Parts: sequence; C-alpha cells; structure tokens
Amino acid sequence: MAIKYKRILLKLSGESLMGDKSFGISPEMLNHYADQIKMIRELGVEIAIVIGGGNIFRGLQANASGIERVQGDYMGMLATCINGMALQSTLEGKGVYTRLISAIEMRQIAEPYIRRRAIRHLEKGRVLIFSAGTGSPYFTTDSAAALRANEINADVILKGTRVDGVYSSDPEKNPDAVKFDTISFSKVISMGLNVMDMTAFTMCQENDLPIVVFDINNPENLSKIILGESVGTLVQV
Repeated sequence: MAIKYKRILLKLSGESLMGDKSFGISPEMLNHYADQIKMIRELGVEIAIVIGGGNIFRGLQANASGIERVQGDYMGMLATCINGMALQSTLEGKGVYTRLISAIEMRQIAEPYIRRRAIRHLEKGRVLIFSAGTGSPYFTTDSAAALRANEINADVILKGTRVDGVYSSDPEKNPDAVKFDTISFSKVISMGLNVMDMTAFTMCQENDLPIVVFDINNPENLSKIILGESVGTLVQV
C-alpha cells in the first residue's frame, strides 16, 4: 500500500482535547487521536506531533487576569507539556513507542530538543511529541509546528481542526462559504483567510512546505490523507 507522505507533522489544538467539556482533557478524545496515530504509524509513517495548550491555559488571555504577557506565554507552554504527557501515556498504552520532547528543559519528564536526536527517533519508528512550543514567548504552537516541521524535513504539516478544510469565510457563520480543495499560499494571504498565524504560514511558504487542513474528528481522514486521497484543503506554493 503506497503512502503519499513518509514523514509528517501533525498539529493538534489543545481545545480539541476537551471534547464536549468546557476545559481539561477528555479521555474519549485522547483515545480517538491515539487510535488514528497508531493506525498511520502501522502504515510506516514517521510522525511528529505538536499539540496546543488552550484547553488548560491560553497565554494570550492572560492579560485579562493581570498576568504579564511573557509569563502567560510560559504558562501556556507548560499546558502543552501536560497535554503531551497525556497523549504519550495513551499512545504507549496502545503499544506505540513515543518520545516527549520539550523546548523548555524538564529532565524528569521530557527530553530536551536536539534536532539530530529527534530525527533519529523518527527513523527508528518512534512517535515524537513536541511540547513547550518554541521555548520562547510571543510564538504560538502554530509557529512551533512550522519550525519543527522544517527542522525535521517533514513532507507536510497536517493541521487537524473542527472544520473539513479552508473556506472563503467562516462556514460556522456563513452557510454560503465556499470550500477550497487546493489553494496557494499567496491566495490565502490575499483573501485574508485564517489557516495558521502569519509567522507560521510565512515560514511554510518560504520553505515550500505544504499544509493540509482537515477535520480531525472524522476517524478515517488521517489515514486517507496518508494514502493520497483528497481530504480537506491542500495549501501549497
């Protein structure tokens, strides 16, 4: 069975881990993601994951509580480590070998990020979970996903969302919004569409790294993308 993408970076939002809760981590959603990841690992795909922390703490909202922006961003990075530990535990419970890697040093729970070591883990079939963003404030987990994907020479970024692709406007607000099967980076920018934050998006554009935006809640979508089926929206140069 031929696979289209040999090495991927899967971007998941922290909010997606909430399921139908208002915050925190849903065991059902953890299992949902872990089952999909295990399925594509068994196809021979090398997988790295970047997960957000918005289900626990979002740095950008810290100002409302009087917390300084930089401090809030670091708190958000720690939230991604909690999510990474949860996903790691669930994956390993299903027999998937993993490595949790943190951009902020915390030796007791995660490896520090060393590019060559990370690539070696991928080559050995281990699923990488990158946590703590880039390790610096003012950068989102989208930026971390774009940076790590380029560093490990990923073939594509797969961005799992609640919607099934990129639309001309918000499909949850506008029933007449048109979905794109493929779209160029420049057209996304000219139309002002929200795919990733601009720092991350520009990094992918400059390095010719395609992005697939798809509905992660459909359990078949991830494996379909890997096998070359047209799912979601492909953003490319």
